[in-house]
Amino acid sequence: MPNVNSFTALKAEIKQCQICSEFLPLGAKPIVQLGKQAKILIAGQAPGQKTHHKGRPFDDASGERLRTWLGVTREQFYAPELFAIVPMGFCYPGSYTSADRQSGDKPPRPECAKRWRQEVLDQLEHIELTLLVGKYAIEWHLKQKLSVTQSVANWQELWPSTLVMPHPSPRNNIWLKRHPEFEQQIIPQLQKRVMSLINSA
Repeated sequence: MPNVNSFTALKAEIKQCQICSEFLPLGAKPIVQLGKQAKILIAGQAPGQKTHHKGRPFDDASGERLRTWLGVTREQFYAPELFAIVPMGFCYPGSYTSADRQSGDKPPRPECAKRWRQEVLDQLEHIELTLLVGKYAIEWHLKQKLSVTQSVANWQELWPSTLVMPHPSPRNNIWLKRHPEFEQQIIPQLQKRVMSLINSA
């Protein structure tokens, strides 16, 4: 049975993790938010460069949109007893260069989920709602490859325990315009669910 002591030890281990530091352009700096009583899990991709420097997850434009979607304040969002924020990779993985012919950040380092993810989830015994943000979280948690669009279209199949979401990054503005039903139909249901869980905490 997981206990407070093992949970505290786990958080200390994660903070000191260096397993993929040689591949990280800015070095290892695990950024997670963990609370033993958390009822909502946010499973994202990996910290961006701004998050790496600030040391706090979603402390950027993406976070502002995500908090609006959730209908919560910054204080609520950063309360570990309410929200656990556990990305697929705990450290900033770096960004593509122009020579890579891609844009944005690189995928989360695979070593992270392999080493830590299940152990962390086993400790989070009170999670009632898991938010899967982006394809890497979808593939790991749902054990299948599904596009964000496909998963969002079938959101009721996993509701109310799980919700697949597009990343709240401004990069996804075009997707959101093409799929207005996400903010018009799904977000109101999400906000009701989140508020219910917060009020019962």
